[in-house]
Amino acid sequence: MRTKYDAIIVGSGPNGLAAAITLARAGCSVVVFEAAETAGGGTRSAALTLPGFTHDVCSAVHPLALASPFFASLPLADHGLSWAQPPAPLAHPLDGGHVVMVERSVQQTADGLGHDGRAYLALMEPLVANWNDLSGSLLGPLRLPSHPLKLARFGLHAFRSARGLARSLFKHAPARALFAGMAAHSVLPLDSPASAAFGLVLGITAHAVGWPVPRGGSQKIADSLVACLRSAGGEVVTDFAVTALDRLPASRVVLCDLTPRQLLRLAGNQLTPAYRRRLDRYRYGPGVFKLDWALSGPIPWLAAEYRRAATLHLGGTLEEIAASERAAWEGRLVERPFVLVVQPSLFDTTRAPEGKHTAWAYCHVANSSQEDMTVRIEAQVERFAPGFKELVLARSVLSPADLERHNPNLVGGDISGGANDLAQLFTRPTLRLYRTSSPQLYLCSASTPPGGGVHGMCGYFAAQAALKDHFRQ
Repeated sequence: MRTKYDAIIVGSGPNGLAAAITLARAGCSVVVFEAAETAGGGTRSAALTLPGFTHDVCSAVHPLALASPFFASLPLADHGLSWAQPPAPLAHPLDGGHVVMVERSVQQTADGLGHDGRAYLALMEPLVANWNDLSGSLLGPLRLPSHPLKLARFGLHAFRSARGLARSLFKHAPARALFAGMAAHSVLPLDSPASAAFGLVLGITAHAVGWPVPRGGSQKIADSLVACLRSAGGEVVTDFAVTALDRLPASRVVLCDLTPRQLLRLAGNQLTPAYRRRLDRYRYGPGVFKLDWALSGPIPWLAAEYRRAATLHLGGTLEEIAASERAAWEGRLVERPFVLVVQPSLFDTTRAPEGKHTAWAYCHVANSSQEDMTVRIEAQVERFAPGFKELVLARSVLSPADLERHNPNLVGGDISGGANDLAQLFTRPTLRLYRTSSPQLYLCSASTPPGGGVHGMCGYFAAQAALKDHFRQ
């Protein structure tokens, strides 16, 4: 390790590694410090249950990784990253065995929605066709768009509430439920303004790029980013907890893949009182309660079609999902929470011993909730897959507190880097975005635009700001 660098990155999540790669490719000397034994942040995998079973500790399915303009610029495949694409991106079971699927084809998806198919086609087909022009604006900070008319068409729907959009466009329960499940990834109440934007983006990416899982686990994303960084001359130091910035080697800039809470603890004495107050007011959203299972066989869904998708949304109707998401915000419990399930081993045989399987699931809960949701989550799976519980060989249980201990950026179990409501959607964590009140200090985490998700764009834009301020004069 050198005694002086152009740039130091604190934290090795996808955004921290993206920032480091951007700076290293621009000719800067760069080192990344990571407190854990392995790099990765939210893209780590581990044997959480039994030997031979590989589980994703946090993120599992990665449409935004394929949609990311920054990741597309990297030779990640040359460094071992490959994707398993399920035939269908998403399944949404309903009671009575009704089959609701998002297919890669917009038309095929619409065909499965009956009388609402025409409305789905009218909504999604133009947006999917324009995705390459929209992605640069949607996966970045608020700025003048390159394609203003196309972005305006997206915005007409995006700034509405998910509940309002679903009920105005669709007349029947299956299509409404399908959109509600995608919008629930916002971790917002579904009657919140702009909650529809999340459902639209995830729906578009399902058709445009798919919802893939990385072969070998999400750790492979981090490993390939680390390899890219090292090939560009950068360094990564793991098992190195940064407790104060003044204990780091000398550098021209420091970029932190941290939330505002961690930044205050690390560098509060270097920030102005006004900026500290702004960070103190930054709000975090609900947490998640997560389960991983080692299974003796595939999940026995009532409809065989559901084995064509890696991702399933278990929440029933729009009304059920909306009640679940509202309860998480208000600190209440529901007996039937909205549950996200991933079954990666159906499409990636490296995840489990031959004949065995893995599955991953979580539901949204109040931030820092101490309630054990195991029984409720497994009951939701059993609701649509009777006999599921008999297949469980072992389970891993991660509460919001467990997740935060694993990764301090997951404040209270919040996996989005902060609440995604309209007040924080474009100006997170403050109007300064990636810059702070200290000219040498930057934020590059999901607490900056465009927010949560494995895409690296927060790190890329933060690094561009640092390059402009310090290295391009």
